[in-house]
Amino acid sequence: MTTVRVRVPATTANLGPGFDCLGIALQIYNWITVTRGSSEGADAMIEAASSAFFRRSGERPFSIRCNISGEVPRARGLGSSVTVRLGVLHGLNELSGSPLSREQIFQLCAELEGHPDNSAPAEFGGFTIARSDGTLQRYRVSRKVEFALLIPDFEVSTADARSVLPKSVPLRDVVISLSNACAIAGAFASRDYEKLVGCFDDRLHQPFRQKLVPYLGPVIESATKAGALGGWLSGSGSAVACMGLGASTRIAHAMRAACGLPNARIVTTHVDNAGVRTSIRV
Repeated sequence: MTTVRVRVPATTANLGPGFDCLGIALQIYNWITVTRGSSEGADAMIEAASSAFFRRSGERPFSIRCNISGEVPRARGLGSSVTVRLGVLHGLNELSGSPLSREQIFQLCAELEGHPDNSAPAEFGGFTIARSDGTLQRYRVSRKVEFALLIPDFEVSTADARSVLPKSVPLRDVVISLSNACAIAGAFASRDYEKLVGCFDDRLHQPFRQKLVPYLGPVIESATKAGALGGWLSGSGSAVACMGLGASTRIAHAMRAACGLPNARIVTTHVDNAGVRTSIRV
């Protein structure tokens, strides 16, 4: 075996109040092709994932070439870095005879990311609740659930998005966010999606990140009026995700009309319930 092709879904994380723990996999994909060979000029992220894999697996290191293609835009809050890391890890795992399980690969990717909220849904699909100790819960999501994404033509780095967060927030705001995050988890677990209305309000990170994405409030308000159950800043941005039970095209157009960004793209999609998929080429 010399080449492995890995398909990894995009993700939308946080879902408002579920900061660094809630995430959903989307039917938008990157494909990472990993081939034995010279790694000359390899990206630093690829090199770091490779080194971490060989340390964790105990396998003898070898060089790889890596090609990345697909639909997941960089630095928009849709898990592009996770697609690369998981693609490299799974590719190396297949080329090495599968010494690591999917759970171990997920945990390794979460360590490389620094948080598990994107790694969990990208690896396993569906809606996930991931804890910092590596444990998680996963739930399939109905096909009737649709997502509308507003994708601006500019990036927001995770480092910049975290730099604007305060060192503390009032206890009352923490309680509001916690109660909403619990309600989101309950609605997805029970598949009672109508109960999600009003649950995406966050007090932990979105109010402070609005200086980086000032269109966030108007976009979510317009989407809700167009029929969305609610919306949130996808990951650390710059994309905004809204969720509905149908009418995703109408919701997406309302989002773009409200954002004031002439070059923003709109995408409608569903949940990916499968997670990572690999195919082997000899």
